[in-house]
Amino acid sequence: MRLDNILRAAYSPEMAYIPSEKILKKYADVIVNFGLGFGKGIKKGDVVRVSAHESAKPLFNAVHNAIIDAGGHVLVHYMPDDENGPIHRQASASRYFLQHAKPHQLNFFPAKYLRGVVEEMDHSLYLLADKDMHALDGVDPKKMMQRGQAMKPYIDWRTEKEHAGKLTWSIAMYGTPAMAKEAGLSEKVYWNQIIKACFLDHADPIKKWKHVYKEIEMYRQKLNKLSPKIDTLHVHGIDADLWITLGERRQWLAGRGVNMPSFEIFTSPDWRGTNGWIRFNQPLYRYGTKIEGIQLWFKNGKVVKSSATKNEKVLKAMIATPGADQIGEYSLTDSRHSRITKFMAETLYDENMGGPQGNTHLAVGKSYKDTFAGDVSKLTKKQAEKLGFNDSSVHTDIISTTRRTVTSHLKDGTQKVIYKDGKFVL
Repeated sequence: MRLDNILRAAYSPEMAYIPSEKILKKYADVIVNFGLGFGKGIKKGDVVRVSAHESAKPLFNAVHNAIIDAGGHVLVHYMPDDENGPIHRQASASRYFLQHAKPHQLNFFPAKYLRGVVEEMDHSLYLLADKDMHALDGVDPKKMMQRGQAMKPYIDWRTEKEHAGKLTWSIAMYGTPAMAKEAGLSEKVYWNQIIKACFLDHADPIKKWKHVYKEIEMYRQKLNKLSPKIDTLHVHGIDADLWITLGERRQWLAGRGVNMPSFEIFTSPDWRGTNGWIRFNQPLYRYGTKIEGIQLWFKNGKVVKSSATKNEKVLKAMIATPGADQIGEYSLTDSRHSRITKFMAETLYDENMGGPQGNTHLAVGKSYKDTFAGDVSKLTKKQAEKLGFNDSSVHTDIISTTRRTVTSHLKDGTQKVIYKDGKFVL
């Protein structure tokens, strides 16, 4: 019996579609030998921590084997799925914890264990796979934010090691029936989007990725050449009239294998100069909850008003988290680069959507300090604060795929459009 048929028999009691052995092997090759290592892959002897829910087992196995074939070592972080559906949801371990944990349990941080994990690993890989897209519906959002705050030191340690050039990371997605259903797609169509987005339908996906990144890099370099001259960015459309101060000593980043796939070009602006309003036409899936119809109003860098047509309580609890009422990222995706054309109900894909208008998105919360145009390993906390880099336990991307024009207002008083109708126009 072929391996893909064995996989179907083993994992498909509720999943009609499982990608072939050939696709899984290509996918794992792209993730391990391109996504990690900032586009260079892993080296012999590297330690890779692979985190995955059990729904991602077919891809987990393929990734595990690809790491071994590359001469690396695997640290396994394998997690049970959340139970699916309202009848079984109460048995979910993550839901039970948040509903029943006492304050001392919510605040528990296994410092010695996680410090050891960070010190041991050279790469971190997360295989995203949701068995239940609404696992935490109805859970007190304040508890979710409290747990996130408790775990913040782990993220900070990882970031510190990354900035020292000693750690890389990536996120990839394994499609499940629940994810396809949430997106309103059949499982095969859903997986076809993953296959196309990651160029797994090409004979040599890594070669194709390098070609696409060469094109994206051309626009990134043009943006970085312009950046020292930019005072503010004006984001304008039927659902936005937002002013963003780029800030001093900023660079734009793109690609690098971080997130698979990734087509965006992004930066972390000076949060203090954000003013105006913005509405998002894509729902946000965060904390096991679907938030719809999000609108944000900024004044002098702070969110002064927020609303949502669904699960507004979760949105407001998130924004009330320290630093989460300030911008941490602004991003643009060119429709000519991304092959993602359908809503996927997962931020990893939706923030990289192509389609007729590309997408523009921003994140509230933690900045990416590697957008500092200098040696980020020497950037002190005090210097980062002075430059307007935001810090928070939250980093939440919120997305729109409507038509927008982004105009750079330069320090000499002139203007230059950098993005229009889903394309860079530099």
